[in-house]
Amino acid sequence: MILKKIELRNFRNYEKLSARFYKGINIIYGDNAQGKTNLLESIYVLGLTKSHRSFIDNHLIQKEKEALSIQGIINRGVIDNKLEITIDNHNKYFKIDDKSIKKVSDYISQMNIIIFYPDDLEILKGSPQIRRKYLNVELSQLYNSYYVVFNDYHKLLKIRNDYLKKMSKGKNVDKNYFDIVTSYLIDKAIIIYQMRYKYIEKINTYCESIYQDIMGLDGFHVQYVPNVEIKDIKDPDLKEKLKHQFDEKLEYDQKLSMTTLGPHKDDLEFLVHEKNLKSYGSQGQQRIAVLALKLAEIPIFKKYKDTTPILLLDDVFSELSDDKKNNLMKYISKDIQTIITTTELTNLDPKLIKKSKLFKIESGKLIKIKEVKENE
Repeated sequence: MILKKIELRNFRNYEKLSARFYKGINIIYGDNAQGKTNLLESIYVLGLTKSHRSFIDNHLIQKEKEALSIQGIINRGVIDNKLEITIDNHNKYFKIDDKSIKKVSDYISQMNIIIFYPDDLEILKGSPQIRRKYLNVELSQLYNSYYVVFNDYHKLLKIRNDYLKKMSKGKNVDKNYFDIVTSYLIDKAIIIYQMRYKYIEKINTYCESIYQDIMGLDGFHVQYVPNVEIKDIKDPDLKEKLKHQFDEKLEYDQKLSMTTLGPHKDDLEFLVHEKNLKSYGSQGQQRIAVLALKLAEIPIFKKYKDTTPILLLDDVFSELSDDKKNNLMKYISKDIQTIITTTELTNLDPKLIKKSKLFKIESGKLIKIKEVKENE
């Protein structure tokens, strides 16, 4: 999969921008605060419909403008497709090949993106909510069905929580209906657990060797930590066992007016020889762990979606020592469209620069510096 072209209107510091990218490696360089990260963010929004940096959509709209638009031409090997997203102060609108798309689930998996940027360290160091967001975004890219089930789960969760609030205030509620909602919630939860377990199993197939290649340490893996007791995800009696756990927590949930069990409370741990990197790892070890996590997604997309994702690397190389830069190089090839940002070309290997298309960015203006011939 490649992004051939992108056009922006009123996005962040870009009033208007049009750029054509090379199918291999693209390098965007320039001083800080010129728009490098904003450009990568626009690509992410085009594919995932949300920013990885802001929870509020209308913050993406240029000041004093009423709406933004992002258009992109992607190619998955045979034909080109046009994607378009428009955001105003009230709504978001999606189009594929100029046809309006009503459901986000029908849009979100069209363009697969892996991004690594400095704040990604929070996936490891930050709150469980950040790690759950990571899981939900990546699984939604891989499987449309996950996005649908995840949304259904949260609709049921809201209904259950509303009932718990009423129950906590002593109001009469239909207990049979409450039990039905809980039963459906558990059904959706089991599907989410199963898909998350399988995804982490796939990640662990690749991430240890990647971490060892870059960091020089073995024994790295990611552990999925549900906040319910699951001894066997394939247990035919799992629903009954989960229902028992929910029943045991009912009085506690009632006091808090919220559901305290379920995949909306799960977590991930990043371990090296069973030691949690969040507590025991250096910042360098933590950074490479998250980078290994992201790079492990590339073979997963290749194997399970028969496509290569677009790799976005935002100022990654400036944080790495020379030996780790060289170790990372083997994962950046012309077989995967990669868009790299950096403040200085001196941060990058001259061999990488030689085979890359170069852009310089100044005050939201993108200037092509070096082209790459298609057969190079």
